[in-house]
Amino acid sequence: MTLDLPATPRFLDAGEGGLVVELGETISEAINVGVIALGDALGALAPPGVQELVPTYRSLLVLFDPLELPRTTLREHVLALWPPRPSAARRHARWRVPVFYGGEAGVDLDFVAATHGLSPDEVVALHAGADYRVYMIGFAPGFAYLGGLPAAIHTSRRHDPRMKTPPCSISIGGQQTAISPPLEVPSGWHLIGRTPVRSYDPRRTDRPFLFEAGDAIRFEPVAASDYRDLCAAAEAGEDVAVREAADA
Repeated sequence: MTLDLPATPRFLDAGEGGLVVELGETISEAINVGVIALGDALGALAPPGVQELVPTYRSLLVLFDPLELPRTTLREHVLALWPPRPSAARRHARWRVPVFYGGEAGVDLDFVAATHGLSPDEVVALHAGADYRVYMIGFAPGFAYLGGLPAAIHTSRRHDPRMKTPPCSISIGGQQTAISPPLEVPSGWHLIGRTPVRSYDPRRTDRPFLFEAGDAIRFEPVAASDYRDLCAAAEAGEDVAVREAADA
């Protein structure tokens, strides 16, 4: 993949201990690949004072200790790594995520279907028939923003956001779909289903955040009885998402 990046990145200050490195102005897989590559390279360099690297759709947030690492030095490190190149050793996970669509689990499925002149089953087929990329994790612990939603079901956000939505919801907002963490969160996105998968679980001490930027996801519709069984398994601490062979 060709990374069509600017000659130099754009630097934006984010408080005393944050630096945003902006790689582009549009949402694209190529720019997101560059974001992840820059994070990998800076992480491997491990400059003293860097505390955390947070990839987003089109920028990398670098959190650092300004008493240990001057901002100008951090910028010099980034420029020395520019343009970022994806690591040959980097492997992203592929996941199959079960979803119970519609009914109480997906109260907006009928609305989404009616908006596009489709049946609910057709919306499910389109949603579950696509391959998605995790562009970023943010907003709430484990909230996964996914790109790749079929254009036929792009749906503008709600005019009246809900103050609480069910944990582990699958939702559509504009041209994106998302997986919510096992928490009640506010949202203006349309709820089309729920998954038993816990995208965030502090009991997984080795991997509390299940997904990470660059991972691929495919949704798998399940019946109500299977959903209940999988929810019980997840509550007991089992991993119910299927991790397939990793991609380069």
